[in-house]
Amino acid sequence: MASTPAHKPVSGDSKLDPKPKLSIWQIFTMSFGFFGIQFGFALQNGNTSRILRSFGADVDQLPMFWIVAPLVGMIVQPLIGHYSDRTWNRLGRRKPYFLTGALLSSAALVFLPNSGSLAGLIPALWIGAGMVMVMDASFNIAMEPFRALVADNLPDQQRTLGFSIQTFLIGLGAVIGSYLPGVLADRGFSMEPGKNGVADNIKYSFYIGAAVFVTAILITVLFSKEYPPGQYEKYHGKPEPSEHQGISEIAKDFKKMPRTMKQLGLVQFFSWFALFSMWVFTTDAVATHVYGLSGDYTKSIAYNEAGNKVSEAFGVYNFIAMLYALCLPFIAKAIGRKLTHAISLIAGGIGLISIFFIKDPAMLKISMIGVGLAWASILAMPYVILSGSIPAGKLGIYMGIFNFFITLPQIVNGLFGGWIVKHIYSGEPVYAIVLAGFFMICAAISVLFVYDAGAIRIKEEKISTVTA
Repeated sequence: MASTPAHKPVSGDSKLDPKPKLSIWQIFTMSFGFFGIQFGFALQNGNTSRILRSFGADVDQLPMFWIVAPLVGMIVQPLIGHYSDRTWNRLGRRKPYFLTGALLSSAALVFLPNSGSLAGLIPALWIGAGMVMVMDASFNIAMEPFRALVADNLPDQQRTLGFSIQTFLIGLGAVIGSYLPGVLADRGFSMEPGKNGVADNIKYSFYIGAAVFVTAILITVLFSKEYPPGQYEKYHGKPEPSEHQGISEIAKDFKKMPRTMKQLGLVQFFSWFALFSMWVFTTDAVATHVYGLSGDYTKSIAYNEAGNKVSEAFGVYNFIAMLYALCLPFIAKAIGRKLTHAISLIAGGIGLISIFFIKDPAMLKISMIGVGLAWASILAMPYVILSGSIPAGKLGIYMGIFNFFITLPQIVNGLFGGWIVKHIYSGEPVYAIVLAGFFMICAAISVLFVYDAGAIRIKEEKISTVTA
């Protein structure tokens, strides 16, 4: 991909031109690719554990397979952010990465449920784990530039709206992706594992997900625009040439990360540790704690029913997130970004803890209401707060570096979560869900101490407008 020289903003630039506000339609098409990404992400989150279990993984081994995702993200996202800051060609600055990630992700979605059929000398479990790694790398390539694109194109006043529309589309894609296996089962697709260990309703859901992923990304690529370098400089500051140092420059940027990013790191640690536990352990927690299954239950229809119930419950939290995302700009304007995020995280913590008290699978959907409020806020508010503190010319790299605070807690959980379930919780994964709830509440407390530079700047602009 063609690249412009590495650069850094020049100090003492003349007053920047205000970025024009975009229409709702422009913001919508700019973010529509996230619909496809989260459609695929929902299929992965709701079904990867049971696919790997059907290939022979033990429940305490699941975190070690899931750890692939954050490890890949920790490497890929900063690199994509760094190079997308410096890319400009016929497709644009961020779009080449959207398209590349979409094509690779779709291929992985097709191959993952067929890992059993591809197995020869290598066990199906390891082929499946490899496909998960490819899928995660590809999702990261497609996903990382979307955060930077919103910050590229929108003024401070529209960023909460922009990230909220992204969250709405994330929720919409995830709702459909979460419910799809159950819908196909109702339409006659078999829920009984086939010769390759994966039921038809799961396999065809992944095929549909691959097609939706590519289509959604193409809509963003074809119907959204990016500012060319000259126009971009007017809004973000005039760059000056500097030596392109690659990885070493990323390390320097990491050391210089804004104070707000460091403070948000603790919030993200608690939040994403909790989410990782939820994605990895909920299916087995419901199977054992709610359905009462024990022994070698992973090949049973009851286990697949539990998996479908969890997938539907995940659909509920994504549906709630989709609706709540539309309310976030108004709530944040009324009570502030930090308090909005804190209240949402508390709701998520209560929702996760309540799963311990459930005996009827239908009640899972009630628990997921609180999780949906937290999920919507996690996908929007940290990025809104962060974007106001990032220096010009560094949006991509710092959005990528910020991903460290998402991947690190997942890696920690992946390394120790399975051991804790096996040796401390006596093989009862429901207690991992309870711990996740408490971690959400810890995240809510820690966000109250974050410095929000963007909110302060907007307040100052309002005061200057009134006094002018």
